Amino acid sequence: MHALPLLLPALCVLAIAYRYYSAFLATKVLVLDDARVTPAHTLDDGHNFHPTNKFVLFGHHFAAITGAGPLIGPVLATQFGFMPGFLWILVGVVLAGAVHDFVILTASIRHKGQSLAQIAATEISPRAGLLTSVAILAIIVVALAGLGVAVVNALSESAWGVFTIAASIPLALFMGVYLNFWRKGRVVEATTIGVIGMVSAVIFGRDVAASSIGHFFVLSRGEITVSIAIYGFLASVLPVWLLLCPRDYLSSFLKLGTIGALIIGVLIVNPELHAPALSKFADGGGPIVAGKLFPFMFITIACGAISGFHSLVASGTTPKMLDRESHARPIGYGAMLLEGLVGLVALIAAASLHPGDYYAINVSAQKFAGMGISMVNLKELESQVGEAIAGRPGGAVSLAVGMAQIFTAIPGMRGLMSYWYHFAIMFEAMFVLTTIDTGTRVARFLVQEFLGRFHPKLAETAWLPGSLLAAALVVLSWSTFLYSGSIETIWPVFGIANQLLAVIALAVGTMVIRNSGRPQYVWVTILPMAVLTCTTLTAGAFSITDVFLPLAAKPGMAVRGYLNTVLAGGMMVCVLAVLRETVLRWRRGSGV
Repeated sequence: MHALPLLLPALCVLAIAYRYYSAFLATKVLVLDDARVTPAHTLDDGHNFHPTNKFVLFGHHFAAITGAGPLIGPVLATQFGFMPGFLWILVGVVLAGAVHDFVILTASIRHKGQSLAQIAATEISPRAGLLTSVAILAIIVVALAGLGVAVVNALSESAWGVFTIAASIPLALFMGVYLNFWRKGRVVEATTIGVIGMVSAVIFGRDVAASSIGHFFVLSRGEITVSIAIYGFLASVLPVWLLLCPRDYLSSFLKLGTIGALIIGVLIVNPELHAPALSKFADGGGPIVAGKLFPFMFITIACGAISGFHSLVASGTTPKMLDRESHARPIGYGAMLLEGLVGLVALIAAASLHPGDYYAINVSAQKFAGMGISMVNLKELESQVGEAIAGRPGGAVSLAVGMAQIFTAIPGMRGLMSYWYHFAIMFEAMFVLTTIDTGTRVARFLVQEFLGRFHPKLAETAWLPGSLLAAALVVLSWSTFLYSGSIETIWPVFGIANQLLAVIALAVGTMVIRNSGRPQYVWVTILPMAVLTCTTLTAGAFSITDVFLPLAAKPGMAVRGYLNTVLAGGMMVCVLAVLRETVLRWRRGSGV
């Protein structure tokens, strides 16, 4: 089978969903009204609350929500065959993921830019708010580590990628100052300068890596982890307009441009999908993700279809910068549809690899030898790329190879395999870092909110000592988890955590819709919540018994195995408790 019979219908479905279903949500369910003044205006402090151009904010939001999940998850799920992942991403993003993001963003706007936990306390109960805070604090540490592991593996020993990523930071600082002081509001001018600088960094990054100073950008896995931690700390405490927002906006051009180019490449090349529609591993025992198609595909594809992490962005930085309520539709619903598209093209790129090459990249040499299948083009691909790519699990490398194959099949691109491969690696790293900076900032808000229960001054997000303390606690937590883990130990618990958070967010969204006087529309959140509750709790239980506890029995893995067990079990208990509080609140409201 070739790619076009999948991609063309998917593009039509996404376009129809935005045109009609998002309009239904905006007018009937959420009733957006530009006459309501947003928190960006009423609480403008020039630091966290700040009215932002719609397109700049769309770039920030898309960059913040689109991390490793829609890239890595579909690639890893390709072991089940390409059809299950394709169907779940397409249906899930339209009816679950985009609804989740849109509802929570609107709810936060209506609650003065408050966090998901604060909204839960108001709409459900104070106990639900406390449980949500505890769940979020645990989930966000796991999520940031899960997202970070992909960028660490992608940039390790890659001078070209590290240089390009590093160059985006001073460019973002320049844009922030340019837009807010030198040429206030001149978005087109700042964008032009920033994009030219970013493209130049990509083009000349290869030369810098090969020069006498290239060794300064060759970092080990540990050094990259420390560097990311430092960046995350700075991005979470500096004014939002100075680094975080302009950098995310700038990187969104690279993200959207690359995805657009990849879609065009698929349309031109129409690559053959060598992966089966449904593989033998769908029945369990897969070499990459342990378990059966149900329920493990729904946590392997942690993003792309629906992501609980998005609720932290939708109730964190974005609602504090939204200029008008009507902007919530393209930013909340539209950005998530784009993420679903990212997941679809990532799946197509991975499925274009021969299964032998796909598994040779994503499993160890020892495990691959026992699978009884042979490599097809991998040796030739390694020669073209210029480095060894076998036995590099995690999905990032196989996705980069798949993308590079599609790009080099375009007329005039032959012979550029090495360039496109390294470009794809850097592209993946840009995706992840823009989620880490926003995620760390959102986590800092949550920690300050939690610490404020004991010392009110700590809850003031504009108070520098409190901000520094909270940011340091957040960064130390997720960087330690990242430093000591791998894709095999972090990704499963990340998938569970991410989807459980989505269950909580959909429960909160359900009560927001009901309490606003439109109970006839609560099905838009209840249906996806029911599906996620069933699949994620089942996957969590199986993961504990079949993955985490057996991991604890392996030499040197006891701490990691038991830690994953406690985290997954604790989050499942929190989610069940929040659902119970939601039911009780519903019954009280109904007089039952």
